[in-house]
Amino acid sequence: MKALVDLLRNVKVDHLEGAADRTVSGITYDSREVKTGSLFFAVKGTRVDGHNFIDQVIENGANIIVCEHLPQTINPNVTYIQVSDSSYTSGTIASNWFGNPSQKLKLVGITGTNGKTTTVTLLFNLFRELGYHTGLLSTILNRIDDELIPSTHTTPDAINLNHLLNEMVEKSCTYCFMEVSSHAIVQNRIAGLTFAGGIFSNITHDHLDFHKTFEEYLKAKKRFFDELPSTAFALTNIDDRNGMVMLQNSKAAKHTYSFQKLADFKGRFIEAPLDGLHLDLDGNEIWCRLVGRFNGYNLMAAYAASVLLEQDPTEVLTILSNLESVEGRFDYIKSPQGIIGIVDYAHTPDALQNVLETINQLRTGNEMLITVVGCGGDRDKAKRPVMARIAARLSDRVILTSDNPRSEIPEQIISEMLAGVEKEFARNVLNITDRNDAIRTACAMSRDKDVILVAGKGHEKYQDINGVKHPFDDKEILKKYLL
Repeated sequence: MKALVDLLRNVKVDHLEGAADRTVSGITYDSREVKTGSLFFAVKGTRVDGHNFIDQVIENGANIIVCEHLPQTINPNVTYIQVSDSSYTSGTIASNWFGNPSQKLKLVGITGTNGKTTTVTLLFNLFRELGYHTGLLSTILNRIDDELIPSTHTTPDAINLNHLLNEMVEKSCTYCFMEVSSHAIVQNRIAGLTFAGGIFSNITHDHLDFHKTFEEYLKAKKRFFDELPSTAFALTNIDDRNGMVMLQNSKAAKHTYSFQKLADFKGRFIEAPLDGLHLDLDGNEIWCRLVGRFNGYNLMAAYAASVLLEQDPTEVLTILSNLESVEGRFDYIKSPQGIIGIVDYAHTPDALQNVLETINQLRTGNEMLITVVGCGGDRDKAKRPVMARIAARLSDRVILTSDNPRSEIPEQIISEMLAGVEKEFARNVLNITDRNDAIRTACAMSRDKDVILVAGKGHEKYQDINGVKHPFDDKEILKKYLL
């Protein structure tokens, strides 16, 4: 039980109707979870408006309602807290409910289109090796030291997020590294949190099904940095043309990293073969097990953030040199015939181009590069022809296939991808709807030392078809036909 007055600390209340001296038994967005003494957040979602359930939750026992507009009929036994944005307010109240756990550890958020999962995972593993109890909030999973907690969203809602952070505090974590998606920023899932630092990786064409325009997508990312406190650091990749935009209105201490320009943290690629990276980071040479220039940026971001968190640079570089790649990110196997099969989460045009260019830079010229790729249903349609065009230009053979079609017809998605393939490359492109058959065909047509890239799903262990998640693992399918 918590006192309502304590939960309203730092909340801007426009109007309070009813008793203010109540105690609260629980907080929820879900009308089905309401019990006697609950505080209910009436939030306007993309599909459902919580204001429509106010009468129902009161019948179920809720006696405190946080809302943006009061109902026509006021119940005298209920306290109504009217605010301008109930979604944002829920973050502050959720933080207060759990004792503001984000203030009790150093919380660092990473945002950007690509590289978030790899960077947070590198930081998590690095700080574990440095001897700290550490938390991780990522697309793949959430972790509290060795404890694995499956992830359903890139960022949980404000209540579940604070619950996880509180668990981390109770288990002595001193650091937490988390992905901060543009959806989470706009939907106020991180509202009320206190960040010790923010990192920007890059921004490319993605999630325009949600944000509608690139400007809105950019604005969402920038908002994270705008809201960082003056006690935090803001670290940005200035090789991205929008890197400095992130820092424009930030109150945080501003820092930059780059491989191409003068920056606070400067990197240089010495060598980038298929089995690792030879880098110069701030004048120190380092060999890493991660592959690809894009991973050079992820390593640099992890290194710079660690230094800003007052860790010893030499010790950080030593540990980074021994860390493995993240599951589903340039994750590769090698057949007895020397055929290399690579699974990568690349599901945006920029990410796919980065992976294919990396592979092409590492080829001797005699191998054939076969790419298996699809696009998700119920997501940004504009990127479909672009991804197919990139795959056709940068591969010797392409097989367009189903990704997570969700509610869409897979053949229609593939047709929209095919529209982007230029005529001179069309004869090298096949379309095989069944993803298993597509991977099997790629393996069957490959010869010794060829490279097969299976892109788009990475770490995912399922295929989402008409709302049902069917077991499917790209890497296991590759192993089945290659090993």
